[in-house]
Amino acid sequence: MTAEADPPAEPDVTLTSPAELLAGYLDFYRDAVLRKLAGLTDEELRGSRLPSGWAPLELLKHLAYVELRWLQWGFAGRQVDQPWGDMEARGGRWRVEAGESVEEVTAFFRAQCERSRAIVAGARLEDRMATLGGRVPPEEERPTLIWVLFHLLQEYARHVGQLDVVRELADGVTGE
Repeated sequence: MTAEADPPAEPDVTLTSPAELLAGYLDFYRDAVLRKLAGLTDEELRGSRLPSGWAPLELLKHLAYVELRWLQWGFAGRQVDQPWGDMEARGGRWRVEAGESVEEVTAFFRAQCERSRAIVAGARLEDRMATLGGRVPPEEERPTLIWVLFHLLQEYARHVGQLDVVRELADGVTGE
């Protein structure tokens, strides 16, 4: 049996500003991730229903670090102690420590999103990243903010789609 969740509002269809449209859709998908996880038990958030083995709470932590890596560490060029803190090793499996609570991971995600919003609000779409993966390539090789935001948008859309399947398998809830 399935139940459909009420769909949230997408950004206004009359928007013509690329910056506002990107920001609006990023917030739409950030919220979608949290909506997909709401109502799942601690066991469902930490367990996997998929052959690949990732858990929904691991995905949430991963997305928090995606925000941190791309916008704080990369675009703003800020010092970050553990840019790959969501993984066992760089490029490895996602992880959440046994002692990390759902509330802590959720608060960390929300904090990274707020920092990202502040960084984006103070920049122009044509501005380029300060660093790329901790190194400073020539200016012409650094992605622009608009490229980074589109990259984040596609990553969120893909992961929300994965959460669609996980949520339906967990309790039958479907929809945005």
